[in-house]
This record gives sequence, structure tokens and C-alpha cells, in this order.
Amino acid sequence: MLEEKQVQWMDQHMKVCPINNSFRIIGKKFTMLILRNMMHRGQMRFNQFLEIEDINAKVLSARLKEMEKDGLITREVFHETPVRIEYILTEKGRALEPILDQMAAFSMKYCAKDVFKDGKVRKFEQVYGCTHP
Repeated sequence: MLEEKQVQWMDQHMKVCPINNSFRIIGKKFTMLILRNMMHRGQMRFNQFLEIEDINAKVLSARLKEMEKDGLITREVFHETPVRIEYILTEKGRALEPILDQMAAFSMKYCAKDVFKDGKVRKFEQVYGCTHP
């Protein structure tokens, strides 16, 4: 628990709660799933993101624009025939990978019945093949 002095310092020097600010950036529906698909599935194109459960083109377009505005991704246009557009994670976007990995690890450990068909707890490396968290 924070000491009163620390709480007073925070009240004087902080504009917003840093957790709330992070949630403002990544907390909108589908943002985390788009990031997941970019990080873990290597997806980079609009049509690939349409595979995300329950997303539609209108919402996807809005989320990608917001993510670009927030500096999580960049949009790269390749002048080919037909024109190809790819979305690339920025350093800021890539910095969210450990957070997503921790969220996955949490669910695999504490919500295994909701995550896995057999309901058995699994470790991160069993599912993702690496030991991030």
C-alpha cells in the first residue's frame, strides 16, 4: 500500500492514472485481438484481420485508424497492382507484447476451463512454444 506522502505526490504531479491511460489506448473492443494477431499470427493485412471473431469491416477500419493515431501501428502502402496495404507494429505497439503474453498466461492458469476444451491448466510455453511471461 502507498504511503500518504506518495499519494500526495501522485495527486500533484500526475494528470491521469497510468493504468487508465493504458486502458484508454488498448481497451477498446478488438484492439487487443488485432495486436494478438499481428504479434502471434503474423497478420498484417485488413482482410486477414477480418478472421477475428465477431469483427466487421467498419469496426476494424475504425480500430486500425485509432491504433495508427495512438502510434501502435503504421500503415504502409505498396504501389503495386493491385495496391497492397500492410499494417506494421511500431516499437510502442511491440512494447505491449509482454502485457498480452501475461494476460494469456493468466487465463491459461486461472481460467483453463474457459480456455481449453479439456479444461486443463497449461503453461505459456506449452501453447505458444516460447517462455515469454
